[in-house]
Amino acid sequence: MPDLEENGSQAAAYADPQGDPFLRTRFVVPALPVTFLRRERLVRHLDQALRTPLTMVNGSAGAGKTLLVADWAAGREGPVAWLTTDAAGQGPGMLWAYLLQALRAAGVSLPAEIGCPADASRVPPTLLARLAAALCARDRPVTVVLDEYDRVTDPAIAEQLEFVLHHAGAGLRLILVSRTEPLLPLHRYRAAGDLTEIRAAELAFTCEEAAELLDLHGLRLPPHATRALVERTRGWAAGLRLCALAARESPDPETYLKEFEADRTTVADFLLAEVLRRQPPETQDVLLRVSVLDRFCPDLVDALTGRADAGPILAGLHRDNAFVEHLEQDWYRLHPLFGEILRALLRVRTPGLEPELHRRAAQWLRGSGSLAETLGHGAAAGDWDFTAGALVDDLAIGCLFSGLRSDELVDLFSRMGPEAVSPATDLVRAARELSRHDLDLGLTHLRHAEQSLTAELGLTAEVGLTAEVGLTVELGLTAELGLTDGEVAFTSRELTSEGVAARLSCALLEALAGRLTGAPGRAELAAAAAETLYGQVPAGLLERHPELTALLLAHLGSARLWAGRFDEASAALSRVAKAPAGASTALAREDSLGRLALIDHLDGWPGRAERKARAALTETERYGLAQPSGSGMARLVLAAVAVDRDELVRAQALLDEAVRSHPALRDPVMEAGRALATARLHLARGDPRAALAAAERAVRATVVSPWAEAQTALVVSAAHLAEGRPERAVEALRAVPDEQHEQPVYAVGAARAQLAAGRPGAAVDLLDGVRAGGRAGPAVTVRATLVRAQAAAEAGDTAGSRRLVALALREARRDGLRRPFLEAGPWIRPFLDTASPRLTPGAPPPSDGPPPPLVEELSGRERDVVRRLALMMSTEEIAADLFLSVNTVKTHLKGAYRKLAVNRRNDAVRRARELNLL
Repeated sequence: MPDLEENGSQAAAYADPQGDPFLRTRFVVPALPVTFLRRERLVRHLDQALRTPLTMVNGSAGAGKTLLVADWAAGREGPVAWLTTDAAGQGPGMLWAYLLQALRAAGVSLPAEIGCPADASRVPPTLLARLAAALCARDRPVTVVLDEYDRVTDPAIAEQLEFVLHHAGAGLRLILVSRTEPLLPLHRYRAAGDLTEIRAAELAFTCEEAAELLDLHGLRLPPHATRALVERTRGWAAGLRLCALAARESPDPETYLKEFEADRTTVADFLLAEVLRRQPPETQDVLLRVSVLDRFCPDLVDALTGRADAGPILAGLHRDNAFVEHLEQDWYRLHPLFGEILRALLRVRTPGLEPELHRRAAQWLRGSGSLAETLGHGAAAGDWDFTAGALVDDLAIGCLFSGLRSDELVDLFSRMGPEAVSPATDLVRAARELSRHDLDLGLTHLRHAEQSLTAELGLTAEVGLTAEVGLTVELGLTAELGLTDGEVAFTSRELTSEGVAARLSCALLEALAGRLTGAPGRAELAAAAAETLYGQVPAGLLERHPELTALLLAHLGSARLWAGRFDEASAALSRVAKAPAGASTALAREDSLGRLALIDHLDGWPGRAERKARAALTETERYGLAQPSGSGMARLVLAAVAVDRDELVRAQALLDEAVRSHPALRDPVMEAGRALATARLHLARGDPRAALAAAERAVRATVVSPWAEAQTALVVSAAHLAEGRPERAVEALRAVPDEQHEQPVYAVGAARAQLAAGRPGAAVDLLDGVRAGGRAGPAVTVRATLVRAQAAAEAGDTAGSRRLVALALREARRDGLRRPFLEAGPWIRPFLDTASPRLTPGAPPPSDGPPPPLVEELSGRERDVVRRLALMMSTEEIAADLFLSVNTVKTHLKGAYRKLAVNRRNDAVRRARELNLL
């Protein structure tokens, strides 16, 4: 398989949360037309923006808001970051990703640790805190202009802007250019004198300003005619400009405007008719056709018109201020209001043309534009074969599972009707349903796609195989089927790039199907099939979509994990977990780290499991991929560790959070792990009947997992022991497969049951039969030591028992294990009274003796810092979280280390736990 590090580094260039390059035109301060009129009264008012944190320029479309702020910004000496917001798919993550890029484009230096959101709909709180801290530390304020802010309708964005604006202090001056009232607590800013406002009434042209504007357009009107026009348009800047454009072509402009004054139609309808009518037919056709586009260039327009004259037409429209705005290079866009009116007119003049225009745009963009735009226009055209084909051919089907655009793509393709029939549409339907965890429907669509792909090459007819086996042959797995050389020859044909992409997409979904159904063989075949195809993938395509390989490896590793092949599972999962950071693979890395943590937990290493689980959460949180985008496995493991530490309230909270996981990742491993953790929590709470009911859910999968079966038997055995039925506890473990009997965790559980049944010799024999140097960690060895200690106590060897209890306490202390001692039974109490009187539920981990006293009590800030150390936060993350400088955090750390008598952060956390400070 390709190297994941290489794929991740290539993907890092795609900073947009949707996987597309940033549109630099959104950071460009709009150019001023030659007919622009500077109005000094507004410029002077806008200068107050340098003295207040928030400025609002509010008015209707075409009121001159953007050009006013653009003219003012051009005269500023300090940095001005400009961002034109986007309504399509706009969410918190997308806005903040673009805002960070706008700051960098303006020359503002930002610390690398601020990061960048990966999900268009979410932004991590730590990113906002770090950004605010970085701005607050600046010597000179940064001015940020958010143009067309009325397109932002998510209340969460307003709350986030308010947070950053508040905590950035004097380092940020925010200017919002909007048609509507922004969702911000403006009353508080007004009361504090921290708001500069320029509203519609102030933006309106006065008669004197209107006369100057008309003069710039070559029109000289008597004062009464100018006054009448201002009254009719209420000083609307766009209306005045459109009037000037229409009237200057008339031989009698004054009479023309008088007739306009008497007309009762809306200004927009009147001006559109007059402006459009005065354009040549070719130009009118261009304007109507480009109204279906958010942005356009001459080549794209030519694709819509079928002509080759778009370049000079667009340049002329822009030069004449005909509401065609120049973006960058050869790209343009229509004024939004103008575009809306043109689209309405297009539907009236040429009904049915709009879908065809979307289809042509999608076809052009497929080779020259972004995938998101291609899919959007393909869907608008209703051409689902094309749209699904574009997604599959781009190897982007993994985006339905990567957490970046999953919801958006599922919503887009939910409009696809049953009439669309092709391998690509079936693959997309399969991915859509599997992403929702609808296995029956998803696997049905996947089977249809495989049959269609096989039939395309005619393999079933040539080789005489079923569709499913024919696909396997086609993918190169002939050795699995024992085919002859002649039969293999039929499968060696060269595949097109589209065919390779479709078959790789099929392999990804097959691996996911194997994972979700607990069928590791299916996942192995899919991974091997993908291996045969990687060499045929067009250059650069895999690098653009590293999530495909990462997801496939994650599915393979999880399927192996379900089968109990821990070493092989770790090999696949580690390849994903060790890949370079990247937004598109963040969910796969989080999922893989969570499952590696589960393996550590099952082997009895709570400390290792906790570290990997916390690292897993960091993978998604740093990109804003919060619940329910995550797999939930990391929280599930942390809950299991919390049970072993007798932190039952925390364990329940983590289990509740783990339920809200990505539907496509709720595989048998996840379900069994949740059932077992819940069962052990019930046992810790003293409710063995609830534990038995929960444990039953761990083995409901079609394919039985050896470790899940063994772990379930151990829980059932422990529940019987808790209810005083030792023989039933012994019997429960006899159904465990023979290969699991050699596992240390099984031997310890069986020894406990034998000891409770009055057979200490059998218990010790079971423990002696475990191979030395195995995988078992302290959660297993501590319990094994306690079984030996109990056997020694029952044999009258009090000294030996005390020695073994002390050994168990020392080993448990490192990982904070409490449950093994609390579940051991009444016999251990006298030994704990002499070894560690503080071992009670909720108490700190046992130790060899009382911890040394503090040199001095920790201050409040020092406690805050140590608590965040326990969360494995870096110094920079602690600084951002507490709104402190890094140097201040380091000072608090030094003080805490001195008072705790330690030199390292891990020792500080352990010491703080011993002293009940956490």
